[in-house]
Amino acid sequence: MAGLIQNVAVVGAGTMGNGIAQTFAAHGSKVTLVDVDAGALEKGLATIKGSLARFVKKEKISQADADQIVGRIVPSPRLADAKGAELVVEAVVERADVKAKVFGELDGLCPDGTILATNT
Repeated sequence: MAGLIQNVAVVGAGTMGNGIAQTFAAHGSKVTLVDVDAGALEKGLATIKGSLARFVKKEKISQADADQIVGRIVPSPRLADAKGAELVVEAVVERADVKAKVFGELDGLCPDGTILATNT
């Protein structure tokens, strides 16, 4: 696929973050799903698996496709694991101080060509 972003990081595994991660993974990107809360990471991955299971049940995708999508998502509690991404999407709690801290750290971690984006 020409023009596909191969390596994406999503910071925040909540409702928006896990949905963004699933969408990128479904379209072939490797996704690092970052959340400092291990429970949130587990819940986010469970939500993605549940969503994909519904697609399988409705015969929209095969189980093999669902497994490949999940396989492209790598959970991490470390923001530093976003450093190799071409695109980083921030989806953390709606607090300006938290968002500013995340973007400040990402600015120092990621190469100049990395796109830093937010969902809000």
